[in-house]
Amino acid sequence: MTEEAILKGCLNSDAVAQRELYNKYSPKMLAVCYRFAHNREDAEDMLQEGFIKVFLQMHSFESRGSFEGWIRRIIVHTCINILKKNKKFNESVDIIHATGVQIREESVPAIIQAKQVVECIRMLPIGYRTVLNLYAIEGYSHREIANILGIEESTSRSQYTRAKAMLENILIRRRILQKPKQEANWLAAVNQS
Repeated sequence: MTEEAILKGCLNSDAVAQRELYNKYSPKMLAVCYRFAHNREDAEDMLQEGFIKVFLQMHSFESRGSFEGWIRRIIVHTCINILKKNKKFNESVDIIHATGVQIREESVPAIIQAKQVVECIRMLPIGYRTVLNLYAIEGYSHREIANILGIEESTSRSQYTRAKAMLENILIRRRILQKPKQEANWLAAVNQS
């Protein structure tokens, strides 16, 4: 089925089109949920709730931008709403800011490295992980993050700085990164996954 046929079918509540849409986009969207979730089960719950919203809001897609991007925004907002509802977002810790690091690309295959980086991101406290995902991976500005999460823009910036420092420290301890000369390239590794 073409994307247009899937969209038309979903608008008409056609179960075959809905299944096709889910099968086409759920693997990528599960990866998005997984970065926000505490474990795979939570990620799967976020995914299911997100797709319910996708189907309920299908009529609001106006064919501006990509359909996948529209689905992704709904999934991200669903993840955030679940975290806020469960009051898990406010977890944070204080750490000393780490210095920049560089990925040893010559010693770790890119796909394995990306999976390792995602696993390390999941080790961050939920508040740090959420801001890091929204800013560095999803591309939201600190102002947008502040509005989405109901926090100050300066809080978003400090959470991101702390998250980045903590992540770099974890990556160094796990020997995924080596000590600094340049800024870490962990974001490139995640975006390859």
